Amino acid sequence: MNETNDVFFMSLAIDEAKKAASIGEVPVGAVVVCEGDVVSSAFNTRETGKNALHHAECKAIDLACQKLGGWRLHKCDLYVTLEPCPMCAGAIVNARIKRVIFGAKDMKAGAFGSVFNMNDLPLNHKPEIISGVCENECSSLLSDFFSELRKKK
Repeated sequence: MNETNDVFFMSLAIDEAKKAASIGEVPVGAVVVCEGDVVSSAFNTRETGKNALHHAECKAIDLACQKLGGWRLHKCDLYVTLEPCPMCAGAIVNARIKRVIFGAKDMKAGAFGSVFNMNDLPLNHKPEIISGVCENECSSLLSDFFSELRKKK
C-alpha cells in the first residue's frame, strides 16, 4: 500500500466514525482491507449494543473473519480512526492482521504506542503500525463529539 491508499481507506473509516457519532456513540470507525479490497467496516456501538466488546475494530475483524471464512487475516490491513485499546490490540494480534493504520492517538488507552506498545511484548505476531494518518480529522471528530456531550450536560 502507499500513502494515497492509506488516506483513502482511512476516509472510509472516518465515514464509519461519523455513523457512530450520528447515533450518540463515541466516533470510532474501522475498515478491514484485504489486498486492496474492502472486506468489512464497522463503527463503535458499545452504548447502543450495551456490550463492552462492540468496539469498531472487534466488529470489523469479526465481519472480516466471517466473510473470508477463517480467523487468520494475515493478508489484511486494519484502518481505524483511534489507536486500538488493549482488547482490540489483542484481537489484532490473534487475527494476525498485517498492518494497523490509525489516525488519532489514545493517550488513555492506546496499546500501540501511547500508553504502551503491544508490539514490545514477546507475542507470536507483531503487526506493522502506521500512526497519524488523517490524524487531525480523526482527533477533531472525537474532541467535537465530547465537547458537544459536555454542553448537553
